[in-house]
Amino acid sequence: MLKSNRNRFIQASRQLLSIRPKHSSFRPVITRLQHTKVSSSSNSSSSEERPGLFSPFFSPTAEEQAEEKARRHYPRLTAYDTANCKSPPTCNKMLVRDFIDDSLYNPNYGYFSKQAVIFSPETDFDFNRMRDHLEFMNVLGQLYKDIEGEADEVDEVARQVWHTPTELFKPWYGYAIAKYLVSEYKLNLFPHKDLIIYEMGAGNGTLMMNILDYIQQNEPAVYKRTQYNIIEISGKLAERQAERQDVREAKDQHTCVKIINKSIFDWDIHVPDQCFFLGMEVIDNFAHDLIRYDLETLKPYQALVSTDAKGEYTEVYEPVGSDALINRYLAMRDQTRYRSPVVSKHLWLKCLQSLPLAPNMTSAEFIPTKLFMLLETLKTHFPQHRLVLSDFSSLPDSVDGVDAPVVQTRYRGTMVPCSTYMVQPGWFDIFFPTNFELLRDLYLLVCRGSRAGNDKTVKVLTHREFCERYGDVERTATRSGENPMLMYYENMKMIIT
Repeated sequence: MLKSNRNRFIQASRQLLSIRPKHSSFRPVITRLQHTKVSSSSNSSSSEERPGLFSPFFSPTAEEQAEEKARRHYPRLTAYDTANCKSPPTCNKMLVRDFIDDSLYNPNYGYFSKQAVIFSPETDFDFNRMRDHLEFMNVLGQLYKDIEGEADEVDEVARQVWHTPTELFKPWYGYAIAKYLVSEYKLNLFPHKDLIIYEMGAGNGTLMMNILDYIQQNEPAVYKRTQYNIIEISGKLAERQAERQDVREAKDQHTCVKIINKSIFDWDIHVPDQCFFLGMEVIDNFAHDLIRYDLETLKPYQALVSTDAKGEYTEVYEPVGSDALINRYLAMRDQTRYRSPVVSKHLWLKCLQSLPLAPNMTSAEFIPTKLFMLLETLKTHFPQHRLVLSDFSSLPDSVDGVDAPVVQTRYRGTMVPCSTYMVQPGWFDIFFPTNFELLRDLYLLVCRGSRAGNDKTVKVLTHREFCERYGDVERTATRSGENPMLMYYENMKMIIT
């Protein structure tokens, strides 16, 4: 992790990512993994647990046996069902994506509903005056210490801080996005149609301001035809985005901005216009589902999180089939060239089956069902869109599994990484890497239909490639010649269409 610049910044910045009050009700969470035993005579799964490695030595207690019987009658909930809950509900079962959605976005106790803060320095960094990238890291580290020192020790509400390239390299990163948008707009639409932009999850509104400032200053004719729409799930962030305009003098305010406080997954408005749809550092927090494959049949099983009366979690499985979104995703993925790594090694799977007390399922695979849902939303409601998405393509210190998330929080001044996503809702950031090559293939199938595989306009670029192509990299270079905007976030990619 420390051997390359690509991971150095991620490690250092994630160490500074969140602030946790010193007095809190944080407690560890007990989790168990239940592998269902598949009947060879049917496709249904029984609730009988397959013996684990230590089963001969640790038999289930009477309390655990009673809990197993009760679990069969737990109601199955979704994140929509729990949206009005004041505290995490117990005695229920949820698909993994609903459990993660509830943990992150529940209006009352979700991670992003607490005092989450997107780091934004009051003044832009003057990279040209800095000695090298280490000086930049020292300045950044001191700013985080200052923020942490301001935390109220008696505040029992979790206060989290994280950063994005938009904030660290403002305004130059936003200018690069603006330069791309303007060049594509002038090439295809100007002057007959407006430049219409939708940004999903705009954070502090910094990218919006940087993009519009660039267009206003450098492309006044384009600015007159620009419309900027923000789709923001967080009421607090929507207010903050509006405030970014209010603090400016009237002549410097952008009157072309419209803020829509709504989740993109609840979007029901048809947008027939040709437009650009932006999602910068947003999709890493899109919830995933979890599947494993039966070692004998290689049939997929979908995971549910069962929460008992004590608030402890157990992972249970059922055959894929009851959830329409998982079905659509897997069916569409089958049409691509992708093959899951957990089922690609047949000989190894055969060897596993021959071992004593062997598991009856493969290791975990996290599938991006909410990201797939976004593609379906774009296809249905934004049929003439051009897409710009950016996020992590790989992450260090993730939990076990293919495309698995990083789960962590900051507690009493220390970063606490977790080995499971089944953690107390509201206290932990859960963020995923994105397989951008698979995303490109899925996008072509969902949004471009018959042209899938033949459309060269859908491109995957690295963060560095995009910034070198459209960014003013001289403005983010240090005196040593090092360029933090190019050096850091190299484990991020972009898809542009």
